[in-house]
Amino acid sequence: MFLGCVFAQVKQDTVKTNNRSVVIKMEPSKSPWGAVLRSALLPGLGQIYNESYWKAPLIWGIFTAQTYYWIKNNKVYQDQRDKFRDTGEARYKLVRDRAKDQRDQIFMYGVLVYFLQLVDAYVEANLFDFDVSEDSFTGEPQISLRINF
Repeated sequence: MFLGCVFAQVKQDTVKTNNRSVVIKMEPSKSPWGAVLRSALLPGLGQIYNESYWKAPLIWGIFTAQTYYWIKNNKVYQDQRDKFRDTGEARYKLVRDRAKDQRDQIFMYGVLVYFLQLVDAYVEANLFDFDVSEDSFTGEPQISLRINF
């Protein structure tokens, strides 16, 4: 995939032994902005890029449910709007206004979920190299974080 080649960064460690330099190539590091770009193009794709495969179907399910309820409330809104326009009865106006409020609220939740999944992709790509493992000598948790400048 072309985007993977553009946004992947290969980390290297240089070890000097007896006046020789040995370059050890580590696994590719994840690009935070590459993850954000992928998630912006297709929500959930940044999570797949960050190898959090379980989050993508969750995001897709949330967007699918929000789309379903937005369409449902929009249809109720349009039906009640037409009935209120034809009859002028207050009960149709009440239902119309409630459906419109719910429709707009669902849209705002969709925007919020969209931006939260972008933030999740960015943070997870930054913390991709964060390692919490046990020290084999003491058996205690050991935290290591690599920062390259």
